Amino acid sequence: MEISLRARVRAGDPDAFWQLFDEHASVVHRHAVRMTGNWVMADDIVSLTFLEAWRLRERVFPGDDSLRPWLLGIATNVTRNTARAARRHQAALTRVPPPDPVPDFADEVTQRLADTEELAAAQKALSKMRRGEREVFTLCVWEGLDAATAAEALGVAVGTVRARLSRARKRLRKLTELELDGGTGGTGSTGSTGGTGSMNGRGGSRSTEGGIGQSGVQRPAAVGQSLGSRHQAARSTQEKKR
Repeated sequence: MEISLRARVRAGDPDAFWQLFDEHASVVHRHAVRMTGNWVMADDIVSLTFLEAWRLRERVFPGDDSLRPWLLGIATNVTRNTARAARRHQAALTRVPPPDPVPDFADEVTQRLADTEELAAAQKALSKMRRGEREVFTLCVWEGLDAATAAEALGVAVGTVRARLSRARKRLRKLTELELDGGTGGTGSTGSTGGTGSMNGRGGSRSTEGGIGQSGVQRPAAVGQSLGSRHQAARSTQEKKR
């Protein structure tokens, strides 16, 4: 009889943990990236998650179910602790004089620019949600867990997961509407067009080259008036001298 992966993990079989890592490391990493918005921190969370899984291996119940929810629950707790430690570290850094600036020549900045922008947009919306709602939304919507499985991963009741998910969807919808409303507005194009039309269009108050003005009176060109006046004045002076 073949021993299940759960039983082998519970027994501390190293090969079972290698198999567990191969099957779920990418899932844990993706979950960590979505939760933190930080690629480097996500790598650390993956390592800490599987270390914690090894430490908690005896809590795995026998059976044939996937260990994915169990790992995602551990990853969520590790993310909380990592974020808390990062905040403490950042607070400590604010009390230390800043080092001399060093230019950044990382090539990955260019390669991951599009992914970073998309991730930043998602993080901007998620950061405005409560932590519990954010965790439930990430597990149920992005990771595709059902309410019961997410409740098992987070250690809460199924009703709590459903309530948080409902609130999360409503808050995200509201944030999206606010973002759309904030991105639209009057550009003043009508007024600008009207001003242009009044200067150059039909019935415009300005005319060129002796055109017809708004009053309908034929206007001579300004340049012609100036030259004509000069010629007349010169001719009159010559006749008087004769």
